[in-house]
Amino acid sequence: MKVLVIWRLLTVGGVNAGWRNRSIYFKKKGIETEFLYTTDHGGLHIMQDVAKVYLTKDKNEIINIIKDNAYDAIIVVDTGAAYKWIRKAKYKGPVLIEARTPELIKLQPHLKTFNGIQPELIIVPSQYQRRLVSILTEDIPIHVIHNGVDTSFFRALSNEEIDYESIPKLPTGKKIIGWIGRLDKRKNWPMLIEVAKKINSERDDIEIWVIGGAQSVQREEFAAVWQEEELTEIIKWFPVIPYQQMPHVYAKIRQSGGCTLATTKAESFGNTFIESMVCGVPVVASNIMPINELIVNGETGLLYRGQNVEDAVNQIYGIINEPEIHQQMSQAAIQRVEEMFAIQVVAEQYIRLLQKLVKADTLGHDEVKP
Repeated sequence: MKVLVIWRLLTVGGVNAGWRNRSIYFKKKGIETEFLYTTDHGGLHIMQDVAKVYLTKDKNEIINIIKDNAYDAIIVVDTGAAYKWIRKAKYKGPVLIEARTPELIKLQPHLKTFNGIQPELIIVPSQYQRRLVSILTEDIPIHVIHNGVDTSFFRALSNEEIDYESIPKLPTGKKIIGWIGRLDKRKNWPMLIEVAKKINSERDDIEIWVIGGAQSVQREEFAAVWQEEELTEIIKWFPVIPYQQMPHVYAKIRQSGGCTLATTKAESFGNTFIESMVCGVPVVASNIMPINELIVNGETGLLYRGQNVEDAVNQIYGIINEPEIHQQMSQAAIQRVEEMFAIQVVAEQYIRLLQKLVKADTLGHDEVKP
């Protein structure tokens, strides 16, 4: 089987991290995955070593790619223009939608019109996203398939396995708080600044690692505030960390007795949460859907109220001040991810769905019931 995934944005975010894991597993099961993007936002390095990647905005080139490759199925991720390309290529196989944008107003254009294409179903990564999508569409079945993490790659490294020479270097006597992702409004870096200011005023044994953001739209704004607020000692910013080094980053955070912090206002899933947890690092995040679908409050991490800075800081302290609690949460987090979000668990669900769709299409059926 050969499938094409179409998405506008080649980023280092959770969508592509999830598809990287999926395509590796698919390959083991005889499914070839190819990717078509129109814009690179710094994500090429995490995809090009695992699958064929097309990067083009040329409509005729895109149409020819679809025509020439005899795909058994096409998966469209939040890219409304793709349906016109598929129609012009006269593609007759099954088309699936992945609805990943967690904001209703931004998601709507991608589910508004399908240009004569009849998608078989919509795949979403969480129950929260299912509720969101159900507001915008009535006639297309919606399936929940969680993102998966490769637990042979992301895992709790032993002290002997950790690359201590790689950046970021682990400082002596500091608890590390990891903040991972894009620097934009949705990830809510201004709240991180406020958290850092409060911690900085109260103690000197904490260092915050900001991982990522090299090509983020608000990187310059973040850098200016970071320096103006004189937070360069407590916040260390690493705009580019190779994806392959991330297990070592998480291992250093875990070894320090630290945790990861998310200040995001909205997510459709949250790959960094399951990556962190399976590496044995508890997560502190807002008590909103779908984050509370992933993190069990008090067991695999701690959830704070809304965007409450004081509560967020208290939850951080509740983990890093208690080594025994930290260890318990670390083990519980690993177990939860292995049981629910391991790639072999969730990718198998996707494979069964694809096999059913392709078989139904071959037999002339046009529907797969949820």
